[in-house]
Amino acid sequence: MIIEGRIWTFGDDISTDLLYPQTAYALPLEEAAQLVFSASHPGWSTKVEPGDIIVGGSNFGMGSSRPAVALLRELGIAANLAESFANLYFRNCVNYALPALAVPGILASAHEGERLRVDFASGRVENLSTGAELAADPLPEQLLDIIRSGGVL
Repeated sequence: MIIEGRIWTFGDDISTDLLYPQTAYALPLEEAAQLVFSASHPGWSTKVEPGDIIVGGSNFGMGSSRPAVALLRELGIAANLAESFANLYFRNCVNYALPALAVPGILASAHEGERLRVDFASGRVENLSTGAELAADPLPEQLLDIIRSGGVL
C-alpha cells in the first residue's frame, strides 16, 4: 500500500476536540467535516484536497474517542503520519480505513506543502520535494488488510 500526497503539518498533542469540535456533533457528516481544525486553523477544510496527507508531532489524536477520523475521510485525507499517535485515535484510523503510520523524525523532515510517498507495508517514507527518506515500523499485514477492505464495518 503506497500513498503519495501533499502534506499539512500540525504539532504535538493534537486533540480530537480540534479535529471534531463539539459544535459539529449535531451536523451531517459533510457539514461537520467543514469544522475540522476550525478553532486552530480557520478555513483549513476549504483548502484540503482529496489525497492530502496530515503530518503531526507526538501524541496525535489525544483526548476523547470522538470519531474524528470519519471527518478526515470525508474531506479526502488519504493518510495520517505522526511522531506518535494516541492509541484510541490510531485504532480509529484503522477502523475507518485511514492509513496511519508513526514515523520518528517526520515533523522535522516534512514541511507543509511538500509531497510525500509512503509505503505502509515497508515503513518507507520519502519526501518527494526534498529527497529525504525516513524509516518506520511497517503496519502489520492484519491492519493493512482491514484498511484495504474499507475499515471494520
